[in-house]
Amino acid sequence: MTELKLTFARSWVEFDDPEDAENIYRCDLTWLTSSWNCIYGKGCQGIVEDKPENGCCSLGAHFTDKEDFTRTKKYVEKLTPELWENYEKGRKKWTERDDDNSKKTRVINGGCIFLNSPDFAGGGGCALHHLALNTDTSITKTKPDVCWQLPMRRDFEWRKLDDGNKRWVITIEEYTRAGWGPGGHDLHWYCTSNTEAHNAPKPVFITEKDTLIAMMSKKAYKILVEHCEARMAAITAARRIAAKNGDPKEVRAIMNGLAVHPADQN
Repeated sequence: MTELKLTFARSWVEFDDPEDAENIYRCDLTWLTSSWNCIYGKGCQGIVEDKPENGCCSLGAHFTDKEDFTRTKKYVEKLTPELWENYEKGRKKWTERDDDNSKKTRVINGGCIFLNSPDFAGGGGCALHHLALNTDTSITKTKPDVCWQLPMRRDFEWRKLDDGNKRWVITIEEYTRAGWGPGGHDLHWYCTSNTEAHNAPKPVFITEKDTLIAMMSKKAYKILVEHCEARMAAITAARRIAAKNGDPKEVRAIMNGLAVHPADQN
């Protein structure tokens, strides 16, 4: 596994929110046009040493707000013993409080209470994920916000303009180790800048369509797709020209100039 450093240039695009003139979307094109995909069960080493089968489900999920908890609770109540290995324990108690008294999913046996073991008959991994698959429901409905959004990150900030007005900037980007704060660097392994996780035949903006629409809107996603497709076309054309010239240094220079995700280039 080759995990690359986070200090590399990225390509960004900004555009007006088609549904709210006060908002601006700021999107990380380097990430969204990369070939990352989740490799849980296919080489994922997990964020805790010696627990690769846990993937990123070792610490339990914190809830964004009351709405996030209420929505998740609705689907927890739909789980059955066939889908959820910890059904009996979970029906009694599936949440807990952390040291800051914030509500989160309960951790048992070193993993989230919704984490099924690899050999569980109903399927290894997240029980809420299996519920989504079995009921043809989007995981953006069945899972806590932090779970269905990862490794996408949505951030909000006010941007003060020179004329004194402000605009609400919504950033869509890669959730890197740094996004977790100082504790992120203590994780055993992390996938987003790891070359082995960048092997998808389609880019992130396509494979994570449902996630992006849930984080933005259908109209905003449509605009994002236009920007991503234009960038993909430019990258393809540049690669073709560089390959024709047969100069590896030129290929690397072009890729760096276009701010292609480094994990895609290995």
